[in-house]
Amino acid sequence: MSEKLRVGILGGTGMVGQRFISLLENHPWFEVTTIAASPRSAGKTYEEAVGDRWKMTTPMPEAVKKIVVMNVNEVEEVASKVDFVFSAVDMSKDEIKAIEEAYAKTETPVVSNNSAHRWTPDVPMIIPEINDDHVEVIASQKKRLGTTRGFIAVKPNCSIQSYTPVLTAWKEFEPYEVVATTYQAISGAGKTFKDWPEMIENVIPYIGGEEEKSEKEPLRIWGKVEDGVIVPATEPKITCQCIRIPVLNGHTAAVFVKFRKKATKEQLIEKLLAFKGAPQELNLPSAPKQFIQYMQEDNRPQVTLDVDYENGMGISIGRIREDSIYDWKFVGLSHNTVRGAAGGAVLCAELLKAKGYITAK
Repeated sequence: MSEKLRVGILGGTGMVGQRFISLLENHPWFEVTTIAASPRSAGKTYEEAVGDRWKMTTPMPEAVKKIVVMNVNEVEEVASKVDFVFSAVDMSKDEIKAIEEAYAKTETPVVSNNSAHRWTPDVPMIIPEINDDHVEVIASQKKRLGTTRGFIAVKPNCSIQSYTPVLTAWKEFEPYEVVATTYQAISGAGKTFKDWPEMIENVIPYIGGEEEKSEKEPLRIWGKVEDGVIVPATEPKITCQCIRIPVLNGHTAAVFVKFRKKATKEQLIEKLLAFKGAPQELNLPSAPKQFIQYMQEDNRPQVTLDVDYENGMGISIGRIREDSIYDWKFVGLSHNTVRGAAGGAVLCAELLKAKGYITAK
């Protein structure tokens, strides 16, 4: 491909915006040409606007340092400079809904990291390996918005990534009841230990809104497109607890599952290792080659050793074992700001480009 698509990052100065900028450095298909943020950052160079708040472990890419940040609210002006945008704005849910639709109506595709549109019936919420067929609903959304190329697609909550792909891989055994507890990193709240010293050596047993998302969003991902909307699945029933722990990156899940059909441990592992989807078949640039790895050691997966598996885009599973009340239990680990946030959105955009939904203006 000779010309890269021009990308705008909405909310580019925050933690997820910074992660987008890091992941898109030297991307073969996409180039960050425009960064938009709040009015207080507008008019400054990106380097000035971020100042000492750069939260990534890698340095700020040279290519973005001198980009002058635009006002995210100047929708027409920002949209005129890009082929599509990633949205990571920090606003109220209603404001996010309004601004993402405004960008879509300028004929600019929006790939969002935000939760505001996850339950808009004609907006696909995509884990590309699982429900790439949900992009079909975009045609109905365009009719509603009155657009020809503008639309919104979203990625799901970061906390579901470490168990939803697993349950999908085991679909033929018919999981029908799931208990999950997620142990979530502080970067999921956009924080580092420097910003949030009270999290050091601490556990907080509550993350606002997270349990509802963790229980309901997988059902929408497993749903079907019917009459121009996504109808969620009804099973498996999921109940979840979400706990904040003193880890920077990486969400761990402890999960218990009941199945209608019997499976052996060997069959469960075999299904995980064989599981792949559109990103692997299309060889998308950010796709993990091996989406799910199974770790045989009793003490894995571990955040410090395994969170960056497949550049943070893979899922690590361990400790599959029979349970005395449920059928099987396991532990999962995913990188919450890579696979669970910006990286998942980049993979979603790659899928949409490969399928012809995102093109040059």
